[in-house]
Amino acid sequence: MAPPGIKLIQKVSSTRAFARVAPHFIPAMDRAVHRLTRGKVLVSAQMLPGLILTARGAKTGLPRRTPLACMPEEEAGTWLLIGSNFGRPGHPAWTANLLAHPDADINWKGEDVPVTARLLESAEREEAWAAALKFWPPYATYQARVEREIRLFRLARR
Repeated sequence: MAPPGIKLIQKVSSTRAFARVAPHFIPAMDRAVHRLTRGKVLVSAQMLPGLILTARGAKTGLPRRTPLACMPEEEAGTWLLIGSNFGRPGHPAWTANLLAHPDADINWKGEDVPVTARLLESAEREEAWAAALKFWPPYATYQARVEREIRLFRLARR
């Protein structure tokens, strides 16, 4: 059972107001704190594990740094990324970047790690989605709010 504080955060993060505000505030805050602490701290990772994804832009090819919540799959040594976009209609830009350029880098707990991303489909996606819902139940609210299927990526070390 989740501690009371986490339950409250999950409830707040499921609201439409949070979906309007969070995409503008949380990534900017995470980028600044991550840079100031030289990769040691991500503020949002105090609630959920987080990493900084550096992927080449789908159109420009330029490096794009995006702070993201993730689900570490510790036994496999992989990470699951959920393209929820806080339950907003469009896919987040970082998902298009990974589709176009699956080789990327992450900063995980201050360590730079080269990774390859793979979009999960079919039964593999269903299994990962079930695990993601146990990990962070608000993903179900995000999916119910949008017509698109939320993209899931598995990152593995290169």
